[in-house]
Amino acid sequence: MSSNLVCGRFELTLERPLVMGIVNVTPDSFSNTSTLHSPDIAIARGRQLIADGADILDIGGESTRPGAVPVSAADELARILPVVEGLLDAGIPLSIDTFKPEVMRRVLDAGADMINDIYGFRHDGAIEAVLDSRCGLCVMHMQGEPTTMQQAPRYDDVLHEISDFLHERVQVMRDAGIDRRRIILDPGFGFGKTPQQNYLMLQRLRDIDSKGFPWLIGMSRKSMIGHVTGRLPADRLGGSVAAALAAVARGAHIIRVHDVSATVDAVKVWQAIEQGKFI
Repeated sequence: MSSNLVCGRFELTLERPLVMGIVNVTPDSFSNTSTLHSPDIAIARGRQLIADGADILDIGGESTRPGAVPVSAADELARILPVVEGLLDAGIPLSIDTFKPEVMRRVLDAGADMINDIYGFRHDGAIEAVLDSRCGLCVMHMQGEPTTMQQAPRYDDVLHEISDFLHERVQVMRDAGIDRRRIILDPGFGFGKTPQQNYLMLQRLRDIDSKGFPWLIGMSRKSMIGHVTGRLPADRLGGSVAAALAAVARGAHIIRVHDVSATVDAVKVWQAIEQGKFI
């Protein structure tokens, strides 16, 4: 695996786990950060996450929680473009959580550094929208659609099916001429998986063949945490940090979280233990 990820204006080393901070510019996010639908508040939130130690920001203008109502490209752009413009000088990569090719084109023109696509660049025009950019590309697995994905997830072998899907998407992108150094994979925790399947995925993350591509893992405050702890999203900090560390211990390269400061501290302590470097 390459030790670097080409990511727009940046080239990120993956020699240590990186923390991606979530900036949801939506009125209906499942987490309690949904009050960030004001661009000014979202920009301030992004700057606070950077101060807390975020290596990347992931900005989203459309909720993809189970049962979420779709929004138009125009509404999504109205939410996120001011935030992108307000954080361009922040000194770290800006990722955009979107699956719409029109949105991809516009945010890349505005200076965004990564596209994080829950559909794995399957929509018509998605690959063409990112082809000529240097942006990083997060390819995620999802079974079904956000509105119905959690109603009855079903797999014969969840680990192999995720692996096969990601391999197929990567091959399509490589055949289109996309540099492999731009690609990172996400197995899609909570996107068309039962709690049992999510925990099996986490337990056996190393058994999901990534073909040498790095992993981006997002479990922060998700229902899989509540399933074990019995807590609501706003109270899932401890469980989310535990899940993040479990992912890092199993080879995750980027972890996508709401609670950056606590996660950064936990990763630092984990690294000190693993590497034996205490000063």
